[in-house]
Amino acid sequence: TAVWTGAEMIVWGGQDDAQSLDSGFRYDPATDTWATMSTLAAPKGRAAHTAVWTGSKMIVWGGTALVAQADGGSYDPVGDSWQPTSMTNAPSPRAYHSAVWTGSRMIVWGGQGGSGSGASYDPAANVWTPIAVTGAPSDRSRHAVAWTGSRMVIWGGRSPVGAAIDTGGVYDPAVNTWTPTA
Repeated sequence: TAVWTGAEMIVWGGQDDAQSLDSGFRYDPATDTWATMSTLAAPKGRAAHTAVWTGSKMIVWGGTALVAQADGGSYDPVGDSWQPTSMTNAPSPRAYHSAVWTGSRMIVWGGQGGSGSGASYDPAANVWTPIAVTGAPSDRSRHAVAWTGSRMVIWGGRSPVGAAIDTGGVYDPAVNTWTPTA
């Protein structure tokens, strides 16, 4: 995954020759230089995870390291340090899911192992809160996601048996409800 901080790109994790990587790098385009990131307290190496930029930290969550993961970490580029995300009420293990940053929370939804479920993570309190499943789109992975500024829109993807899906849904975190897309 990669996030843009406003000054540099932070790249973390992935897979190389079927081995999950627990390393990362920071790229500064102004100086065309790369710097390594600390791995002390970083999440276990993984691929098919998500990352969001909060404005001051990168949050990495989920993915696969031979099996689906249900954990993550928060990376502070100023201190070059990691802190684990809470496991209490965290979503079930999943990969190929989606995540968006709302301005104060990360919303994780769907993915392989996700069963059409998700949760909202508050990094300030290090707390997960499950989100509504009633009215949520059908279970899927590898779907597209966008944050509108007030709602999360999900579209397409693959069903648990690999069939293409051409439906979606809109999640409103203010009222914890889903509505289908046309």
